[in-house]
Amino acid sequence: MKIRLARTIAAVFALAIASDVAAQQESTNRVAAQTDWSVFTESDPKECWAVTRPKETVNTRDGRVVAVRRGDILLFAFFRPEAGVNAPQITFTGGYPFASGSTVNLDIGGTQFDLFADGEWAWAASPSDDSKIVTAMKRGSSAVLTARSSRGTQTKDTFSLLGFTAMIEDAEKRCAG
Repeated sequence: MKIRLARTIAAVFALAIASDVAAQQESTNRVAAQTDWSVFTESDPKECWAVTRPKETVNTRDGRVVAVRRGDILLFAFFRPEAGVNAPQITFTGGYPFASGSTVNLDIGGTQFDLFADGEWAWAASPSDDSKIVTAMKRGSSAVLTARSSRGTQTKDTFSLLGFTAMIEDAEKRCAG
């Protein structure tokens, strides 16, 4: 029952962010940058997010490295006060549709988290999980996201966490006012 409720909430969340995906990926409102992370803002609705791209990407099929075409691969921590998202919400887009019913594994310094996947997006099941992930990200040096595409390709994306703490705090301040 809890898992079904979490997935329902996650699906509603996915629909809410889907309409703003293009705007977020194409936003020119970069207001800050620190090492590997940047902060962007939008005003209608008010949103602030810290985002980064992977430092390394490995795609495999049947145990062999393969070349595949993927869209934008991004790791976000975002705030949307008008929707009640006042604490950072962690979101990942892998640049392809994830396998139906799959999860994305997030590894930060050996601490493992599962993100629910729907379409090309994945996120934590609850604000409590987001909080635990953010704490681990602030302490860690890299985040590794492992997922499976709808075509069966295994992907492993490694993101630097250098600058994460400064940029998430900057994004939170910008959305608090």
